[in-house]
Amino acid sequence: MKNIKDYNLEELKQELIALGEKPFRAEQIFRWIYIENVTDFDEMTNLSIELREKLKREFSLCIYHVLRKQESNDGTKKYLFDVLDGNAIETVLMSYHHGYSICVSSQIGCKMGCKFCASTGINFIRNLTSGEIVEQILAVERDANVKISNVVFMGIGEPLDNYDNVLNAIGIMNNQKGLNIGARHISISTSGLVPKIYELAERDLQCTLSVSLHATTDEKRSSMMPVNQAYPIEELMKACKTYIAKTNKRISFEYALAKDSNDNLEDAKRLVALLKGMICHVNLIPINKIENGAYTKSTNENIIKFRDYLNDHGIVATIRRELGSDIDAACRTT
Repeated sequence: MKNIKDYNLEELKQELIALGEKPFRAEQIFRWIYIENVTDFDEMTNLSIELREKLKREFSLCIYHVLRKQESNDGTKKYLFDVLDGNAIETVLMSYHHGYSICVSSQIGCKMGCKFCASTGINFIRNLTSGEIVEQILAVERDANVKISNVVFMGIGEPLDNYDNVLNAIGIMNNQKGLNIGARHISISTSGLVPKIYELAERDLQCTLSVSLHATTDEKRSSMMPVNQAYPIEELMKACKTYIAKTNKRISFEYALAKDSNDNLEDAKRLVALLKGMICHVNLIPINKIENGAYTKSTNENIIKFRDYLNDHGIVATIRRELGSDIDAACRTT
């Protein structure tokens, strides 16, 4: 059965026309799904019984079930959702002064194999569809009784490896007749899939692009992130510069600081040289120790020194606030 949440508004209009219905019904259905957050077609009371029966025959509403929910001391919630095919995904809800943010997964498992990431060792099974991505937002809103205002694609999976579904999901999130989450409040994180960065530049979306850098030499980055063997730092920087030139948008570079690995002054100097002249921001992440992981968190002293060196040399850098670390919900640094 087709997942009705896989369709953006224009696609849903075409589906309804094919069923012999007027296209304006799609806007009514969009409202029921994304504003009212209904869990049953029969709740769509301004639709005829006949149309509701058609919808039940043709589509599912893809309603996730919570398999496990953990709550941190800081209020962060980590969900394990049943995606209705025997698999499960994680989604994290975070509370900030500006509202609620959600960290969504884009794949079941991951192919990237980053050595410091909690997703390492989770075998890739498949991409999530657009509707399965969007349902993470709806399921959390139902459970926590909150309105999500910010979305980060930084959960399990490489978003740009699921490019088409992720972009369609963003279009659904962004639609003013639905979730109405502003594109500037949506962040796409990538481990550095260079061809897709070029494609994203051509799309000129208003979303934020976050690039996981984490090292300043190819040798070091390849040891942390196997993707660097396919797309080394020089190619990645060229793609990022093209992205900035085409979109005139700032890139956020993610840099996870690991003790005695990439957190010394020489790394900071090389990072300044790499990013000089680019419209960018560096998000310094105290790395999270994972089971059997080779990397441990840098010292607070080194983290602060690293940040100060970047700021003193013209690169805007901040240290990410750690949320949910007591329930293993802190950033996966995709």
